[in-house]
Amino acid sequence: MIDLTKPWPLGLDSRRWPLFCLAVVLGVALLAQIDIWASQSTIAWPDLWRAPFFFITDYGLSDWVLIPSLAIFILALVAGRLLKDLPGLAAREVATLSGFVFLGVGVPGLMANLIKRLIGRGRPTEYDVSGAFSFQNVVNDWSFQSFPSGHTTTAIALAFVIGFLWPRLFMLFLAIGIVVSFSRVPIGMHYPSDVFGGLVVGMLGAYLVRNIFARRGWLFETLPDGRIVARPFSAIPRLFQRASE
Repeated sequence: MIDLTKPWPLGLDSRRWPLFCLAVVLGVALLAQIDIWASQSTIAWPDLWRAPFFFITDYGLSDWVLIPSLAIFILALVAGRLLKDLPGLAAREVATLSGFVFLGVGVPGLMANLIKRLIGRGRPTEYDVSGAFSFQNVVNDWSFQSFPSGHTTTAIALAFVIGFLWPRLFMLFLAIGIVVSFSRVPIGMHYPSDVFGGLVVGMLGAYLVRNIFARRGWLFETLPDGRIVARPFSAIPRLFQRASE
């Protein structure tokens, strides 16, 4: 079980970062050896086998997370300024929560999109024309933005965002995120190494946002032993309790 209270995943600290970066590079290099085989083999599966992956892969779209969370953030922020006492405090808590969800998913997604454009790897749809290792760096379009997988980044980042807030739900959302990640290969959108890259970016990006929030005392706090935990909500439960009386 991943300890989500640690500042970084996998026991990372200042001494281990160089080894982690090396491991990521080696992981991408090793997976690249099976990219063509895995992509071409799974794309050739019968349509009946591939159909469930087409269904679940849209979970990795960021819009369904970013648009509602941004809308809730804006509305709650306005309500927090207009309302007084307990309702105002509850609205500000909602604004902080929705803001974290927005940034926790949006920042890793932005990172992935920047890397996509810089690297410019051709998608599997370009394999017959350009091969699996063709690149159009910086200036490119959708067909040359394969590494890392944006859907994987979103699905994995969301799993960690949920896990930071509600640890009991982490494994469920992580399992869904992994299935979504794998779906990108048989539907012909990404290679396995792209998926691995998206997993790393999604995970580290979510931790980065969480750590920035904790440093500012927003939604999270850093304990004396270095662990980072979510602050308990105070106004929201009291508001619900008042409403039920």
